[in-house]
Amino acid sequence: MQNNHQEKLAMWWSRPILAILFMSFSSSLPLVLVGSTLQAWYTVAGVDLLTIGMLTLIGQPYVYKFLWAPLMDRFSLFSFDRRRGWILLTQVALVVGLATMAYLDPKTDPWLLATVAMAVAFVSASQDIAIDAYRVDVLTERMRSAGAAVTNLGGRLAILVGGAFALVIAAEIGWRATYLLMAGFIFMEIIITLTSPKTPTVLNQPQTLSDAIWQPVKNIFSRQHAIAIIIFIVLYKLSDAFAFALNTTFLIRGVGFSLEEVGLIYKIVSLVALLLGSFVGGVLMQRIGLYRALLYFGVLQVVSNLTYMFLALVGKSYLIMILSVFTEYFCSGLGTVAFIVFLMSLCDKRFSAAQYAIFSALMAIGRVFAGPEVAVMVEHLGWAGFYFVTFLMGWPAIFLLLWLRARVDFMLQPVVVSE
Repeated sequence: MQNNHQEKLAMWWSRPILAILFMSFSSSLPLVLVGSTLQAWYTVAGVDLLTIGMLTLIGQPYVYKFLWAPLMDRFSLFSFDRRRGWILLTQVALVVGLATMAYLDPKTDPWLLATVAMAVAFVSASQDIAIDAYRVDVLTERMRSAGAAVTNLGGRLAILVGGAFALVIAAEIGWRATYLLMAGFIFMEIIITLTSPKTPTVLNQPQTLSDAIWQPVKNIFSRQHAIAIIIFIVLYKLSDAFAFALNTTFLIRGVGFSLEEVGLIYKIVSLVALLLGSFVGGVLMQRIGLYRALLYFGVLQVVSNLTYMFLALVGKSYLIMILSVFTEYFCSGLGTVAFIVFLMSLCDKRFSAAQYAIFSALMAIGRVFAGPEVAVMVEHLGWAGFYFVTFLMGWPAIFLLLWLRARVDFMLQPVVVSE
């Protein structure tokens, strides 16, 4: 028993898990640098609001990355395995792209800088594809829960570094030095890529581009109850997507906290809770397995939305705010870890780049469309009524999971190709 515990603990420090941790940082850092941090740079530079609003289009490659994901299943680069060659290429391109952004000025070159940022977003989305596929391919079934946890951890640390940290140091050393520093972080990630474990050789890889495009889709729809599984992927994080859509607005306008209070308390508490939830989720999954983790964590992330409803009813209270934010993000971290493992378990390793990109696009549907709908719901229902509706929205996924449990065997077993 003790040996088994020591093995599980040692797994967290294994080369594949550490590689996934650092790669997840590399995956998320460019996202915030071409998103909220770039918008802050334009705002401080005094660029007009219309131009700043157009910057939201820069994130489009992340939505449509599944369209070119099959290329990474079909072709290998350099002398590396299928995944690390693409990761290396995209990281080199990101270093060049971020360094180029550093030498442009939104005051004098707003559209040129935006164009370069769009190119960086495309390369970053491509890096996401390769890293997601690498995670699916390199992790054994026993490593997946730890891998999902450090994926969340690395991503959140990157958002902190590329967001809050970048804004603070930009005020001290300037935007050029800040973006060059961020490019330096990606450059160091190249060393991780070069020394990371190789992915196992997978038999029956796609031999043509046509196979790489159509076989992953056919493979998904050839499975028993494929439509139900797709619906479950869309629904599982839907209530979270709606609950998180206007969190900051709720705390400021709905409850009455100041911008400084939200920036200090909300941001710190949410980050700590999410990281802790991810770690606890990874540890618990090793004990209870995938299905029970999806069920238990799913119920918790649905019920946790009621804490925001309670805050809306009580009004401004620092204690209730801290408890609500911590509970919501802790439970979200639990659910996210289980869901990442679930998506990995669905991927056939012959097509892991294309299939994970498809699954993650399905997962993002709620996040993409939540914003406009949330505003209308809050206007008609009020904040308390809105959060109660998000609580109700989470139950269809739970009931569908219970229905699938008795019908779909591969939910508990990964789809693995002979290696």
